[in-house]
Amino acid sequence: MYDISGWRHIFKLDPAKPISEAALRAVCTSETDAIVIGGTDQVTESNVSQLKFRVRRYSKPVALELSHIDSIVPGFDAYLIPTVLNSPDVTYHNGILFDALKAYGHLIDFDDVVFEGYIVLNPNSKVGEVTQAKTHLTIEDVETYAQMIESMYRLPVMYIEYSGTYGDVEKVKAAAEILSHTQLVYGGGITNLEEAQAMATHAHTIVVGNIIYEDLNQALKTVKIKELPE
Repeated sequence: MYDISGWRHIFKLDPAKPISEAALRAVCTSETDAIVIGGTDQVTESNVSQLKFRVRRYSKPVALELSHIDSIVPGFDAYLIPTVLNSPDVTYHNGILFDALKAYGHLIDFDDVVFEGYIVLNPNSKVGEVTQAKTHLTIEDVETYAQMIESMYRLPVMYIEYSGTYGDVEKVKAAAEILSHTQLVYGGGITNLEEAQAMATHAHTIVVGNIIYEDLNQALKTVKIKELPE
């Protein structure tokens, strides 16, 4: 299994969103630990391949987060496989994974794969709508999912996803207090360094995405969370 435990900060790029070469260079030559390519809407083999080719010119590790079987492209350092545990639709638990294995299992190097226990908490996000995730979770619910992910499923990563909205720090803190071995990743709505620092106080890893396209300078400042003690 690919080891992402050293990734403190991740920039996430959406293959369906345009990004200039100058902006891409700034992101890829920053002090971020890795670049993840992934999205929910209009993700295709073509735009994933094109973005991977552009990012590959830089030295950062590059991972693909799998959301569509049609967008699987070879040549990434790692493949992040989410299972959305608070979705009632088994498609997003293991259905996409099953189809991927059926089609590409003979080609997969499982040393490059990372399984993520996803909890989607923004009901108005595209990923929340698509997966029909039960997003109105209490702190106790989040703690229970943390225990499930670490102690029962033994997944290496718990990913708390607010997707476009800044989340509840107390829920992230609650999950962190349950986890002993599983890496806690937070993503969603981070727009500045202060928000990044608040989440990085509890999460092992933060993911910064949308603000890259809205305010690149603010996005680049979030890398300073790497100076915080873990």
